[in-house]
Amino acid sequence: MPIASTMQDRPLLISGILEHGRRIYPDSRVITVGADGAVESTYAQVAARAAQLAHALRGVGVVEGDRVATFCWNHQAHLEAYLGVSAMGAVMHTLNIRLFPGQLAFCVNHAEDKVILIDASLIPLLGKVASELTTVEHVVVVGGDGECGPAALAPLEAIPGATIHRYEAFLEGHPSTYDWPELDERAAASMAYTSGTTGDPKGVVYSHRSTCLHALGICLGSVAALTERDRVLSVVPMFHANAWGLAYAAWWCGADHLLPGPFLQPEPLVRAIERHRPTVAGAVPSIWTGVLHYCSAQGADLSSFRLVLCGGSAVPESLMRRFEEELGVHIVQAWGMTETSPVGTVARAPRGVSEAESWSYRVSQGRVVQGVEMRVVADDGAALPWDGQSVGELEIRGPWVTGRYYRVEAPERFDDGWLRTGDVGTIDARGYVRITDRSKDVIKSGGEWISSVDLENALMGHPDVFEAAVIGVHDAKWEERPLACVVAAEGKEPTPASMRAFLSDKVARWWLPERWTFVDEIPKTSVGKFDKKLLRERYEAGALDVVEVATG
Repeated sequence: MPIASTMQDRPLLISGILEHGRRIYPDSRVITVGADGAVESTYAQVAARAAQLAHALRGVGVVEGDRVATFCWNHQAHLEAYLGVSAMGAVMHTLNIRLFPGQLAFCVNHAEDKVILIDASLIPLLGKVASELTTVEHVVVVGGDGECGPAALAPLEAIPGATIHRYEAFLEGHPSTYDWPELDERAAASMAYTSGTTGDPKGVVYSHRSTCLHALGICLGSVAALTERDRVLSVVPMFHANAWGLAYAAWWCGADHLLPGPFLQPEPLVRAIERHRPTVAGAVPSIWTGVLHYCSAQGADLSSFRLVLCGGSAVPESLMRRFEEELGVHIVQAWGMTETSPVGTVARAPRGVSEAESWSYRVSQGRVVQGVEMRVVADDGAALPWDGQSVGELEIRGPWVTGRYYRVEAPERFDDGWLRTGDVGTIDARGYVRITDRSKDVIKSGGEWISSVDLENALMGHPDVFEAAVIGVHDAKWEERPLACVVAAEGKEPTPASMRAFLSDKVARWWLPERWTFVDEIPKTSVGKFDKKLLRERYEAGALDVVEVATG
């Protein structure tokens, strides 16, 4: 007969993360980069302000379960909201500042946000949809004191019936401690919406339990191995999948936070890295591509890094190799989704392999991390073997993976308790995932599949190429063929002939694109991925200058 355990049953809560950091690491630092230098605070000071924020929100009628949105860059006040909003029992809703106006209004209204915390610099963006926001009762403006006058605040007055507050005045006079409630660990702690590349964005609601477990997963040695000796540079936006969980994980283990605010361009980022010496960072490949080109031209010391996490889209091998060879920085690729909190795999090479062999693992999306499960599924729904060859849709499940969307029925995205990722790929016997494409982006040419991801990665290894995206376009003979969309590196003029020659020993000959277009930039989605939908629309509208080469 089974027996009951003797373990205490204490809930996993954001307030537990907050209080642990406050009590155990009161002197750890939160550093926000500004236009005129950096502002530093201790954990003890940030925790006190998080408590003041909770009191202030309670004072304007926010109760457990109410949604409090943030429309902010990465900075200390945003971190205070991360901690205080959820710890008091409200639900923090991070609004993506890169959404189209219609999508932004949809997310606010669909989530029924009661309060919005907004950076003064972002007021014009919210102002575009202010009159459409039907549930917002209070708007709290962060920063801009002394610079942001009545005229700058005027767009917010179009929000029907909303009261406008200044953040510092909003907090002033409130107690610096809070009697955090003991909540159900499965209650909602925060929420985010997918980028909405097809249809309306879909809401994912994270629980206290899922967030805590995900933060613990980030701290593990096989992921980021965080400790209080680290200083974490969160370039990944705090409005994107909870900053990949880095905000919670770093606070829980007492690591310093380095927050770049709106200064995400290569020059200010490199200056911040050289001045503040972070040991860990997280950002999408386009950020690190820009940093690499800046460092190559100007020189820089990035030697403080022991680990750079990179994800959001496939990380080119050439980018990782150049960072390692030229700057001594080790990039580790990770994969995840808004729906997975987001970390699902991390590409560290297994033990026992040579340096040369390790690269085949590092360029994969990574090994399935502790706490989640993955599988490959064929078109008929059958689970495929982990042999590194069988290609199908990747599915995932686990305690920090969503089981449904908020107030939206989407049965096509779920399969008997598994989340269908929409990614196509393989899993090998060691648990390494290799994504060959998004299901909507695979190119079927003459009945055979071409991986746009592999082509892009190969193209971005060309020394004259800054970025490249590949889409499938109609072909009278082969049904579909790849169109390579290329951004040249500064001062370079790559040609289709030179790039086809470069690719010739890297991919199958029949993969080589006949169609090429050179663009000033690759459009990005709100989360920094290549916007291939927009590229396809531009191609079909004749808005791309396409060069077609003879193949002989």
